[in-house]
Amino acid sequence: MVVFCIGIWALPCFANNSENSEIYELPEESLQYSISLLGIPAGTATMETFSQTLANGLSVLQLNSTAKSNDFISLFFPVNNMVRSTVNAHTLLPLHLLFQRREGTRHEDFDITFDHEARQVTILKKGERRTMPIPNQTHDGLSCLYFLRQMSRLVPGQSVMLTIHHDKNNYEVEVQVETIELVQGPWGAAEAIRLLAVMPFRGIFLNEGNIRFWLTNDVQRIPLKMEARVIVGSVQAVLESWPGSPKSARLF
Repeated sequence: MVVFCIGIWALPCFANNSENSEIYELPEESLQYSISLLGIPAGTATMETFSQTLANGLSVLQLNSTAKSNDFISLFFPVNNMVRSTVNAHTLLPLHLLFQRREGTRHEDFDITFDHEARQVTILKKGERRTMPIPNQTHDGLSCLYFLRQMSRLVPGQSVMLTIHHDKNNYEVEVQVETIELVQGPWGAAEAIRLLAVMPFRGIFLNEGNIRFWLTNDVQRIPLKMEARVIVGSVQAVLESWPGSPKSARLF
């Protein structure tokens, strides 16, 4: 999706997802989104997840996200982005991030390997390799959303603090739980948790400010909708459909 990203609760604090023996059971998903720019249809986005086991026996989750402009918007500002994050299935901490950005005339690739034991990342960008330190429990710009989705309690009026590594910098990002409300979409109506990510940096998709998003108020925490400002105006992504829940179906 076009960002996505983000007892913990009396005051803002740092989410703890230290190593444990439990494997997060994220369902394999294929979520499709329609993107509008200033109310005009602008393109599509996808979010996909699947599980796999590496050669060393480690269980991981593959998180994939794409965003692509339609033919009309591409005449002015073509977008064709791809993000692939591999995360440890026990902690949801990232192991590797591949980001291919194609936005307007800006073309760049990031390849980031996370070493949480050594608390460092190795970054490959524009043919240059660089190693830099990261804090404990650091996420990337995509894994943070899936970690947030696994939180059992998202209470309105409270916040979660996440550490995110992006573009050679480490940031503390506050995610405010704003309210629970009914959200309308192609799938009908759904009760959703509205959250606001207070962004101290331009995210994966060059947002110019904070990102507001809605997750279903159930165990699945499906991202239904996102709103943000980008360099060419305001953008909105709305979920079209997902397996087992066709466009005409209602969540509740």
